[in-house]
Amino acid sequence: MRWFYSLSCLYGLLSLGEGQSTQGLVNLVKRRLPAHVDDFSFELAPGKHTPGLTNDQYTVKCDFGKVSVQGNSLSALLSGLHRYLTDVAHVDIYWFIGSQLDKLQSLPRCASFNGSSIVPWRYHFNTVTFSYTAAFWSWEDWEDELDWLALRGVNLPLAWNGFEKILVEVFEEMGLSQPEIFDFLSGPAFQAWNRFGNIQGSWGGQLPMAWINSQFDLQKQILQRMTELGMTPVLPAFTGFVPRTFPDLYPNASVVNISQWSGFPTQYTNDTFLDPSDPLFARMQKSFITKQQQYYGNVSSIYTLDQFNENDPISGDLTALEQLSYTVWQSLKAADPNAIWMLQGWLFFSNSDFWTNDRVEAFLGGVTKNTDMLILDLFSETQPQWQRLDSYYGKPWIWCELHGYGGNQGLYGQVMNVTINPISALANSSSLVGFGLTMEGQEGNEIMYDLLLDQAWSGSPIDLTTYFHNWATTRYSNATQGTLPPQMYQTWDALLHSVYNNTNLTAAQAVTKSIYELAPNATGLLNRTGHHPTTITYNTTTLVKAWQTFISAANSTPSLWANEAYQFDLIDITRQVLANAFNPVYSSFVTQTNLTALHNANTSALNASLTAASHTQSQLLALLTTLNGLVCLTPSSAPESSLPSWVSAARAWADSNSSVSDFYAFDAVNQVTLWGPTGQISDYASRQWCGLISGYYLPRWQTFTGTYLNSLTTGQPVNQTQLQSQLLTWEEQQQGPLA
Repeated sequence: MRWFYSLSCLYGLLSLGEGQSTQGLVNLVKRRLPAHVDDFSFELAPGKHTPGLTNDQYTVKCDFGKVSVQGNSLSALLSGLHRYLTDVAHVDIYWFIGSQLDKLQSLPRCASFNGSSIVPWRYHFNTVTFSYTAAFWSWEDWEDELDWLALRGVNLPLAWNGFEKILVEVFEEMGLSQPEIFDFLSGPAFQAWNRFGNIQGSWGGQLPMAWINSQFDLQKQILQRMTELGMTPVLPAFTGFVPRTFPDLYPNASVVNISQWSGFPTQYTNDTFLDPSDPLFARMQKSFITKQQQYYGNVSSIYTLDQFNENDPISGDLTALEQLSYTVWQSLKAADPNAIWMLQGWLFFSNSDFWTNDRVEAFLGGVTKNTDMLILDLFSETQPQWQRLDSYYGKPWIWCELHGYGGNQGLYGQVMNVTINPISALANSSSLVGFGLTMEGQEGNEIMYDLLLDQAWSGSPIDLTTYFHNWATTRYSNATQGTLPPQMYQTWDALLHSVYNNTNLTAAQAVTKSIYELAPNATGLLNRTGHHPTTITYNTTTLVKAWQTFISAANSTPSLWANEAYQFDLIDITRQVLANAFNPVYSSFVTQTNLTALHNANTSALNASLTAASHTQSQLLALLTTLNGLVCLTPSSAPESSLPSWVSAARAWADSNSSVSDFYAFDAVNQVTLWGPTGQISDYASRQWCGLISGYYLPRWQTFTGTYLNSLTTGQPVNQTQLQSQLLTWEEQQQGPLA
């Protein structure tokens, strides 16, 4: 018999039937459907509902022009409301294009229907999403996000904002000065990796206390909204990473440096780690969690705590690993007797050479009460670890879709893996308790994330043809007030069977990156596989035909041209078509400027090659110019939609302080370009953004192609070392101007 880990000792206030209010749901309707606030009613079913133990159930009825939703939890009620809005009324709220719920004129009638989740938890967020996507979000951005999450049944979101406020207070309590503390903290766009213990300090300025206070105030708003929408926030805990001067204050403290990361200079990495066995660790953990409870109230006892993200423990000894996790767990329990430790399982994949099965078993075994730990199988659709690790040796775990790295924007999906595989896992793992989204950056491909969250309410794999048909109907129906033209369905069926149906995981494991986003080179750009693939796994002609069909839909139904969702998707599909078209033009240029192949060519042949290469260069640069102009038309004001909006959102947090504003802007630009003081993981978080293409990628390709054309003219081979150094120097110089 399947068991779910019990939180019965937690959250008496969350046990339904004991006074939990539906006012948060009413408030959501007021925000999104103000004309219909009196047309919906919500009723919590009698009896207790224990988060993490009980599956959610709802029933929706339409009577006398009213819609009533009954459910056993707030999340169930919201899921029932969402099902009515999407399946019956054909309206929804989306990323980028925003809420379309206000387009609803009158409430359509419906036959009664019900739904039941197949897992108690629906999780959202990767720790790094708070930097790649949400680094500069305002409260208005968070309001949109939280309503999106609530309506899609997410009831376990990560809540990282405000972490630094608590941490600073704990460090000050330990006797560290503010200069020592602020030398340790990283800039707004890189806080995720400071929290992970990968990096320390900042290479563009210093994080001001004003930022820390503002994020703390924002966190209080976020947590209040999460709880009133029936979510259990996952809160941070103290990980053990401390400023360098900590051993000066506590010379007998047991500290190590284990976190050299990704080629960063020692100044910015090799974080000092306080061994959990040291009594100071438990003391600081107690202080951290106590302060958090005092500020936020008893909103959750689930804590995210990751100490070995892409870094290994000091020892691989099995007993030492077991003792390590035991002491961390006990520090949490001493601070909060109800504490549950949530761990991102990324380390078991990324550092699998260290994390052998016996080491994982020993480490997880240190938490002797299985229900006190919760594992995110972070990359389940591509690199699931639960099978090799025997369902995490009995620890409760969540099947997660990672999908994309760094906010990269290629059209991509694995529709089969996110429908068939989680259902198979549910049948084969008694400790699976949830499905979740763990994308690094929340950009594009929205249907792929809806798909997994909807799969959490279906006991069999979702029928994909029907699902894509219905998703398209809801997305565009307010433009037609009726049935969509058949071309719309043909387009989405083509997308289903091409860009969203990668089954070749050897070629591509996640969202594909266009080669024009990478530092130019004559080799090594095409057909990359693995972490950041550039291999195109579908027939590009299929996408071109789908694009043409999509345009023909609006030609036959002109009202689509004015539809925000249609506008966004047309630009997005066109963006991918043009990005794909870059590859053959690039290949032609490389061939045409290959001096080795032209070694024995006569003057006439060399001149012909120079003429052809010059023409190809014009095509390549014109393509990038067109791409930039296209994405600048994207109908969105979201921070993560263009370079100007990204930088503007960063500057908005500076409260008119010009030096702080420049630092925030520099930090924002550095993340999506060099990612480090001198390009340590350059172009990792590359985006196909307005302003970034024209201001960064295009000039790089102008330099690259100009250098090769000059080589043809002079007959001298390109000095690759010199060219790459020239490009890097230029990239470093652009950080300020782009900001």
